[in-house]
Amino acid sequence: MLSKRIGIDLGTANTLVYLAGEGIVLNEPTVVAVTAEENRVVAVGKEAKEMLGRTPGNIVAMRPLRDGVIADYTITEAMLSYFIDKAAGKSRFFKPEVMVCIPSGVTQVERRAVLDATMSAGAKVAYLIEEPLAAAIGAKVPIAQAAGHMVVDIGGGSTEAAVISLGGVVVHNSVRVGGNKIDEAIASYTKKKFNLLVGERTAEEMKIEMGNAVLEDKKSAEEKKVEIKGRDSVTGLPRTIELTEAAVNEAIYPVLMDIIQAVKGVLEETPPELASDIIDKGVVMSGGTSLLKNFDKLMTMVTGVPCHLAEDALLCVVRGTGVALENIELYKRSIAKK
Repeated sequence: MLSKRIGIDLGTANTLVYLAGEGIVLNEPTVVAVTAEENRVVAVGKEAKEMLGRTPGNIVAMRPLRDGVIADYTITEAMLSYFIDKAAGKSRFFKPEVMVCIPSGVTQVERRAVLDATMSAGAKVAYLIEEPLAAAIGAKVPIAQAAGHMVVDIGGGSTEAAVISLGGVVVHNSVRVGGNKIDEAIASYTKKKFNLLVGERTAEEMKIEMGNAVLEDKKSAEEKKVEIKGRDSVTGLPRTIELTEAAVNEAIYPVLMDIIQAVKGVLEETPPELASDIIDKGVVMSGGTSLLKNFDKLMTMVTGVPCHLAEDALLCVVRGTGVALENIELYKRSIAKK
């Protein structure tokens, strides 16, 4: 094989790149900084994320993907080409084969946009694989069996829930709710309750540090506090407040219930034979947002089905994409190609 094979998990929050034969070579935030006038790319990934909410007028730092789909085509193309160059090397004689992950609920137009952007970014062949399938492969779920397996992939922009049997998706549901909506919920809570405006990075840090889906001990949740800094919406001056774990739980709970509602929707449509398999095996949770403290407990409580976290939940999708790329013949029924 002279041309390299690259698997890309193009997420709303993070983009991970898998190089066949080497494993995961890149894990960077899906953020691009461009100049306002010429739309020229200034920074990509970690460097661009540092600029979020801190740029001067002539530079714009943005996320080119919204809710798991491409919102800005040109910038996504520039970002893909940057990631492909970084993984396969700039000077290459042969163009690489690239496989990209997409949410299962996307429209034909959104699929075309991803395929076209990948081809324009320098791929010889572009493949598409659905996220729940890739997550299941990456979580080492034996998807080829004639048995039902349920995978819930909760990312930054969307939540994908799917029941997989015989190597294909039987029932799926995709809601455009994920980690970013949890950040927004925290930001709007501090604004409503404390008149404090906070940026998305601060809200994300709060979620990681204080986010808890199930408060086992109300008293300690009231006592566990952390300082949060922002701008007062009344006076316009900088201000610091203390936020408790119980307050963060109150802020994020409605969003968590929206995510669980999508999972319940899939369980309600699952054929009875597969439903009995799922009760035996439980639901596998993958994606960065599933790492939220006690989220698996909350999901088990609400659905009544045992839910457990996949090993390396954040890397499941990209790992599955890599496995599918290396064994393309096995998975060709589930892959779109251009």
